[in-house]
Amino acid sequence: MYLIENKQLEVMTFGEKIFKYYQQINVPQDLPTGVEVLYPFDSTEVADLTRSFYMRYFNDKRPRTFLIGINPGRFGGGSTGIPFTDPKILEEKLQIPNTLDKRHELSSRFVYQMIDALGGPEKFYDSFYFTSVCPLGFVRDGKNLNYYDDKALEEALEEYMAGEMRKQLDFGGNEIAFSLGMGKNIKFLKEFNRRHNLFKEIRPLPHPRWIMQYRLKRLDEFIGVYRETLAPFMPDFHK
Repeated sequence: MYLIENKQLEVMTFGEKIFKYYQQINVPQDLPTGVEVLYPFDSTEVADLTRSFYMRYFNDKRPRTFLIGINPGRFGGGSTGIPFTDPKILEEKLQIPNTLDKRHELSSRFVYQMIDALGGPEKFYDSFYFTSVCPLGFVRDGKNLNYYDDKALEEALEEYMAGEMRKQLDFGGNEIAFSLGMGKNIKFLKEFNRRHNLFKEIRPLPHPRWIMQYRLKRLDEFIGVYRETLAPFMPDFHK
């Protein structure tokens, strides 16, 4: 069965692998009391949206550089199933209509301005794949919860997150990845990577939400930082 599964993966495109992964994704168990999992993938509409997105931008077998966030928020990836992409961006920027609540998510706003600076979605997604340390998000008392905000949650998720990242690396991942977050996320990721040997190196970038919430007046500067850092990982960027 394992060999058959591997043979099937060999003939699938990057996008087909992603879609299959999210349709079969495991939900972490035995979490601390009061922690709820954001799981949008049981929605037929979200399944259709993710299929449309990944078949459009990842319909090939090229490896990508992983950009690793914290975990999906309830107004972005926790709603659409697509990391750093809120329903409004999905419809207005990517022309994928949806009936989801059209609320903007701060990180999504930055990400798509940055993507435009790097040539637009088609060119950007040819080289990069957004994911998160934990592929599913969390809420407690109706508010977003980061995996590192609760030590018991972080410890409960360790093996789950390692296993889910390995599955995604099978899509085709480059040896250098980027942490979206220069504080707790990169600190955790470096130790996590040392324990689980996932990437050769993980480099930090400032988190999109931090930029939008605390450094908005310097938005163009931070878009420039992303552009300068990521452009060398785009073979056709200057063409």
